[in-house]
Amino acid sequence: MKTIGMIGGLSWKSTSLYCTYMNELTHDALSHCAHLVIQGMDFTQVTEWMDRQEYDLLKNALIETACEVEEMGADCLLLCSNTVHLFADEVQQAISIPLIHICDASAASIHSYSIRKIGVLGTKHALEQDFYINRLQEHNLEVLSPDYRDREWIHDVIINELSKGILSPRSKARFQSIIQNLITEGAEGILLTCTEIPLLIGQNDVSVPLFDTAYLHSLQAVQFSLSRINGQYKIPISKLSVYNEV
Repeated sequence: MKTIGMIGGLSWKSTSLYCTYMNELTHDALSHCAHLVIQGMDFTQVTEWMDRQEYDLLKNALIETACEVEEMGADCLLLCSNTVHLFADEVQQAISIPLIHICDASAASIHSYSIRKIGVLGTKHALEQDFYINRLQEHNLEVLSPDYRDREWIHDVIINELSKGILSPRSKARFQSIIQNLITEGAEGILLTCTEIPLLIGQNDVSVPLFDTAYLHSLQAVQFSLSRINGQYKIPISKLSVYNEV
């Protein structure tokens, strides 16, 4: 079994989801726990760097942390946040182990459902900068996102509620309304491009397939961890749901 390296703390709530997902998947496959090494970052500091557009500070901190994770014995790396994948290429260049990209993990599952038009929900940084949308479009996906007002509201709820473990019925109802608007516009599925949103929204809350990036990212990492040359431990993606209720 290979060791999965994680840069967590982005936020700690979603990091705990990652740990749950990967241990459940590994246990289901082998009745063993996942081999994990985790190096946490300060969510508040990362958010401040992003809001002030101090990108070099964040990029350098991510690279330094990624190198520490590799030195701790990791065989692959996960950035446990959609937003910080803005620097995924730079982080990958700084380490010798593979970085498993959250967009690639999600796109593979979306295509397995023959979906071409996907609605996305996430932080304003992920939805308003090219790095995330373009990566999905490279996988031949048409991407729909909420309007400016809804993006601002979603970002605020992620930072000030979900990352702190606050789960508001009122916020859930508005999320469902925003999702329905995307479905009306033609979205055939919804991609939660923020690892905190699954704390509030589940498959039973929407009428189209819901893709949890944290779960799919975890799934691809576990597939990497358990893979052997003969494929003995390979987990077929077709045998697993795209969304997991914890």
